[in-house]
Amino acid sequence: MKRRAWLRATCAYCVVLASASWAQPDWTPPGRFTRPDLASDEGGLWALMDREEKRLRRSPFRLRDEPLNQYLLDVVCRLGGEHCPDMRVYAVRTPYFNASMAPNGMMQVWSGLLLRMDNEAQLAAVLGHEIGHFLQRHSIERLRDIKNRAAFGQFIGMFGVVGLVGQLATLASAMAYSRDQEREADRIGLVLMRRAGYDPREAAKVWGNLLDELRATPENDPAKNSVLFASHPASDERRSTLEAMAEGQQGDTRVEAYRERIAPLRRDLLDDEVKRARPNETIALMDRLLAQEPAQPDLLQARGETRRLRNDVGDPTLALNDFNAAIQSGHERVATHRSLGYLYRSLDRPIDARSAWEHYLERAPDAPDAALIQQQLQEIKS
Repeated sequence: MKRRAWLRATCAYCVVLASASWAQPDWTPPGRFTRPDLASDEGGLWALMDREEKRLRRSPFRLRDEPLNQYLLDVVCRLGGEHCPDMRVYAVRTPYFNASMAPNGMMQVWSGLLLRMDNEAQLAAVLGHEIGHFLQRHSIERLRDIKNRAAFGQFIGMFGVVGLVGQLATLASAMAYSRDQEREADRIGLVLMRRAGYDPREAAKVWGNLLDELRATPENDPAKNSVLFASHPASDERRSTLEAMAEGQQGDTRVEAYRERIAPLRRDLLDDEVKRARPNETIALMDRLLAQEPAQPDLLQARGETRRLRNDVGDPTLALNDFNAAIQSGHERVATHRSLGYLYRSLDRPIDARSAWEHYLERAPDAPDAALIQQQLQEIKS
């Protein structure tokens, strides 16, 4: 039940579209908002969100990568038009798929989302959905529906860096946009994509990729495994609906622009994904990314390390293949040799383990775990 509650705490691109929505006339955005009276319920919420934004600016989870944050703001402004001056974007290092937007214009984009986007158009699909909620004042409507202080506190908490992802289940019951609000935000998001020149067909791919990733788990039930699908059962029909709505539409995907901006962060994002300890989902994600960038050494390292840690039947051999393929590229991470040493040790191949670890220390003599690896080498030699 906690997982089912989890999604309702984070809007994170909850797609609940209806075919009729797209057939409606083009949506007209509201004018820029003025700051509400502090004595009103909306004014009080803005003040609280201002406080949360100050905390977010100081948070150790905030990614202080100015080129990245400027890039995200540029995408938001391209979608939001005249509302651009009223929106701020913060990238947050949390390895889950989520974006959210507060009524005062503060947007969070979590790093797990950034790892999963194939291009800028897919990113725009998610951010456009959040902007749709912002422009239609859905969070204000939700606030007015909340009747007790505990729920209100949870509602406020969802906008902070909940870092500790375990709290999301607790926050969940407080923040649940209605199906009509989700449908409206989805329709607006697609309109904003189209007007900004993005290919709206990419929205369906976001949905499909996430479904495929979550279905890689043994239970094969996305509703039990994801913040994204918990409150609305996932179905292939939804993906088909998105595809049908975008049929005949065209636009830019901006693949290279997206890859160029994410490239400096990707190793950290991959490390965080491996540490998330959802190996089936991670391997499905790596398989998809490697299909786009065959033999990419960072992706091979991440998949190999995930397989090594999972250690199911056949995993050691597959991990060894991944590590060796990464090394053959000539551009492997030094961490690949460390992982290879641990793998060889588990396979009772001490000579190969020693060679891998010696290579690791030669390339990274000041690594944080250098002393530990030295100890492992001494144990092998003795």
